[in-house]
Amino acid sequence: MKRTMVYADAEDMTVIKEAATERGISEAEIIREALHLAALRYRRRAKPLGLRRFDSGDPTLADRADSIVRESMGRGSSGAEG
Repeated sequence: MKRTMVYADAEDMTVIKEAATERGISEAEIIREALHLAALRYRRRAKPLGLRRFDSGDPTLADRADSIVRESMGRGSSGAEG
């Protein structure tokens, strides 16, 4: 690990301090995890994820995908969250 210094808002530090106490870990551990997640978020991928394509055999599937997901989540076809 490399030591570094960052500036943080007082409100953020309060949240970090409370979370560390609640979880029984150090504030530094929470900050390291946050830095790691931020680094992953901004990292560019050297190559595509390599997700496979498939043919469902249903030419209307792409047009209906959003409504299928909403219905499977019990939200009906209106699109309203609830």
